[in-house]
Amino acid sequence: MKFYKKLTFIVLVALGSTCNIVVAKLPAVVDGKTLPSLADMLERVTPSVVNISTKRSTDSTPVKDPVYRHFFGKNVPAQKNTPLGTGSGIIVDAAAGYIVTNAHVIEKAGKIIVTLKDKREFYATLVGQDLKADVAVIRIQPERLTEMKIADSKKLRVGDFVVAIGNPYGLGQSVTSGIVSALGRTGLGIEHYEDFIQTDAPINPGNSGGALVNLRGELIGINTAILGGSSGGNVGIGFAIPSAMIANIKEQIVRIGRVERGQLGIEIQDVRPALVKAFKLPDGQGALISGVVSLSPADKAGIKEGDVITRVNGATVTNSSYLKSVIGNLRRGSIVNMEYMRDGLLKKSVAEVGQVSDVKYLELGKQTLPSVSTDDDYFKDLDR
Repeated sequence: MKFYKKLTFIVLVALGSTCNIVVAKLPAVVDGKTLPSLADMLERVTPSVVNISTKRSTDSTPVKDPVYRHFFGKNVPAQKNTPLGTGSGIIVDAAAGYIVTNAHVIEKAGKIIVTLKDKREFYATLVGQDLKADVAVIRIQPERLTEMKIADSKKLRVGDFVVAIGNPYGLGQSVTSGIVSALGRTGLGIEHYEDFIQTDAPINPGNSGGALVNLRGELIGINTAILGGSSGGNVGIGFAIPSAMIANIKEQIVRIGRVERGQLGIEIQDVRPALVKAFKLPDGQGALISGVVSLSPADKAGIKEGDVITRVNGATVTNSSYLKSVIGNLRRGSIVNMEYMRDGLLKKSVAEVGQVSDVKYLELGKQTLPSVSTDDDYFKDLDR
């Protein structure tokens, strides 16, 4: 409360003194050239970004922040029939009223209230959610809505300018800007499936579920997490779920009410330094196959235990988490072109992505790789 009182006091003092103040402004034109501005783009797209507030219908314990993220808008102790938190969302289908946001924004919510930029409020219904990727789709009455165009996040490059739009600290819609700092961030332990865009555009608690857009005002990601200090504020490292993943998840949730992820039927792990020499690898990139389900898509494609997948559909496989996210974002029936190392030789194979039952994965048991002299532990993962 002290913060808000102090803020109000400063504003009142400023307003009370405006009659004698001359406000300096940047000129619109310098040497005959118009200065660049984001204003026109923002006027067009900000109506697509909404504020989301939730109320809990039952008593429960507040969620605590994990190491790598601050679950935006979820740190207020919740009691029965009291506000749970705030976040943001993006209208992606104005005709149908569909909004995408983070699943953790509306998690355990009894009521979901959406507030538009023009202050209109709607109760939203949950269409579906994908907890493993932290994406949810909600729906409101489609009355005079503005949708945001979804861009192809696969075309992003490090250094591209981006703008973050959201509802930090529940203050209302705010805008910050920055660049794409990195692409394909995985292995952070934030989500089950990770392929994050990293940005230095300031993102703070309450921005979760908000839009990360390019300079054309097109959606390239959903702001999801920050790497912050003990103060909980922004330190220039934010993460957004790429629009390619969002579009795929949203389409499946709307069409069939759930997400069906592609699988190869493999057990994978990162390539540890001690394994590079043992498996005759050029470097430490790739995903090491530590198990293959019998008669799975990978088995039919000739993939064997000990192979190291280095490229999938032309993209470099940096680690096992990246391979898991790429395959998991494909539909059943999709074709995967793989390059992999076996006994120091580069090989190629093609597989048709399918689905493998949990029982088949359990049949892998505790398989061991060829003996390697190393103190590193093996960290195995399944492509599911």
